[in-house]
Amino acid sequence: MTAGQPIPSALARIAEITARARGKRLAVFLDYDGTLTPIVDRPEDAVMGEPMRATVMRLAAHCMVAVVSGRDLADVRNRVGLADLVYAGSHGFDIAGPGGLEQVLPRVRESMPALDAAEHSLHGALGGIDGALVERKRFTIAVHYRLVRETEVPAVEHAVDAALAGHPGLRKRHGKKVFELQPDVAWDKGAAVRWLLGALDLEGRDVLPIYVGDDLTDEDAFRALAGRGVGIAVQEAPQPTVAAYTLRDPGEVRALLAGLA
Repeated sequence: MTAGQPIPSALARIAEITARARGKRLAVFLDYDGTLTPIVDRPEDAVMGEPMRATVMRLAAHCMVAVVSGRDLADVRNRVGLADLVYAGSHGFDIAGPGGLEQVLPRVRESMPALDAAEHSLHGALGGIDGALVERKRFTIAVHYRLVRETEVPAVEHAVDAALAGHPGLRKRHGKKVFELQPDVAWDKGAAVRWLLGALDLEGRDVLPIYVGDDLTDEDAFRALAGRGVGIAVQEAPQPTVAAYTLRDPGEVRALLAGLA
């Protein structure tokens, strides 16, 4: 959907979604921040509530559930705390799940020295900007500016651009109040979702993939499932998206997941 076109609520159309799922296996992909938890000022404060955890666990008893997050794999797995789920960390660069499921592209591993050097330069460049937070993940670097004064945001982006220019092999992505440096390879959340569908034998017409996410990087997954699955964007106010449905907040996400379960 695009700006100016009303996008229906997934809760209001849950009968429509469940009708599409009738007789099919579900494969449910969930972002973490802003989807399973509210958006908070500091990443470490995003705690998943027990009602949401119980709902996800109920759903996972009936179908494959994967959490696809920009967070580090170990971090998001620890925060969700459910062993039988599939987890894709660092926007899908780092995947693990039950039965020895694992995927890390060789070219992503080769980017580690550039990420290490960029992280060092960012700490030095941003040390004097109040509120700027450099969060190193295994295969990405997130520079959060939610707590930075508006007048200093350009300086934060300048530091990110300087680190990018000095370390070939990386790319810059945008998110909600965050700039991110990632390995410059043909991989994103959409590619990770496609890989998981293949690896888990969920590519057939008897499968309905559903992806729920709130950030710009989730648009890659919505595009990957266009025409074959259901994309649901979590957004407080209407924004352009390729998702077919919307939800307002994690509370509505939990209601939808409970309905699916």
